[in-house]
Amino acid sequence: MARPARPTSRPRTASRVAAVQALFQSEQGGETAETVIEQFVRHRLGEMPGPEHLGGGGFEEGRVPDAHVPLFQQIVRSAVLQQDRLDALIAGALPPEWPMLRLDPVLRALLRAGGAELSMADGPPARVVINEYLDVAHGFFTGEEPRMVNGMLDRLARELRPGDFPAEAAHAT
Repeated sequence: MARPARPTSRPRTASRVAAVQALFQSEQGGETAETVIEQFVRHRLGEMPGPEHLGGGGFEEGRVPDAHVPLFQQIVRSAVLQQDRLDALIAGALPPEWPMLRLDPVLRALLRAGGAELSMADGPPARVVINEYLDVAHGFFTGEEPRMVNGMLDRLARELRPGDFPAEAAHAT
C-alpha cells in the first residue's frame, strides 16, 4: 500500500500553531517563555531524526515538523513581553460579563499570539494575520470560537494596525 502524499507545507501557519501551543503550555505549566521555546525547538519542531520516525511524528503526535522556527520564537516572545497590553486589548473587546479568565485557555493563547503578530510593525498585512489565525482556530475548535477569533482579531487589528484599513479610516473622519 502506498503511503499517502504529504500535505503541502505551510511553515508560517505551522509556526502559528506551535506558538499557540507554546503559549498555552507556558500559562498552564507556569513555565517561562524561554523554557517553552527551548522545549519546542528541541522536541516538537522540525523533523525527527532517524529512519524509525519516517511517516510519523506529525501534528497527531504533538509535533509541528514544518514550523518556521524564527517566526515561532518571535510570536511567543512578543506575546509574553506584551501580555499585559494584549490582555487589556482583548479584555476590552469582550463583553463586560465575560472576563479574560473565562476564555478557554487555548482561545486565550490564540488571541495573544494573533495580537502579538498584529503588533509587529514588520509583520504581514493585518488581514493575512487574521485569516491565518482563523485557520488555526478551525484546527482547535469546531464551535463558535473561530467566528469569535475572527471578530476579536479584526477589532485588535483596527487598534494595532489602523494603517492596514485606510478606507475605513477615511470614512471615520
